[in-house]
Amino acid sequence: MPREKGQNVVATNRKARHDYLIEDTVEAGLVLTGTEVKSLRQGRASLVDGYAFVENGEAWLDAVHIPEYAGGTWTNHAPRRKRKLLLHKEQIVKLANKVAQGGYTLIPLQLYFADGRAKVELAVAKGKREYDKRQALREAQDKREAERAMRSRNLRGE
Repeated sequence: MPREKGQNVVATNRKARHDYLIEDTVEAGLVLTGTEVKSLRQGRASLVDGYAFVENGEAWLDAVHIPEYAGGTWTNHAPRRKRKLLLHKEQIVKLANKVAQGGYTLIPLQLYFADGRAKVELAVAKGKREYDKRQALREAQDKREAERAMRSRNLRGE
């Protein structure tokens, strides 16, 4: 029985939703060393440059920065090492086929603990063009302005 219940978010990749069009998401486990887990439990990680790939039928997470554990000794881990992802074979094949189609990439959206186990939320994503990003920002700004106008109108009692 797990000691912890629920979900404890360690790191999110907020820029990913701005830079990529998210097609599908999947939850994967991570193979970590002891000092990596301790560092994550302190809430220290960065997903900014991270990506995932499939190689020889195995899924890997690369370029995710988990800083060295301060209380660690010579057994400390390399901060940006390649980490194995725990997925079912069907999931790996599905992700590999999607990426092989071209234009798609696997990016981490969130790193968290679910019931005491380290998990990563992977997204199958397609890169946005610059004009798509500007359009998305404009739509969000228009929506905020409309909500603000409606709220002020409701406050005045019109």
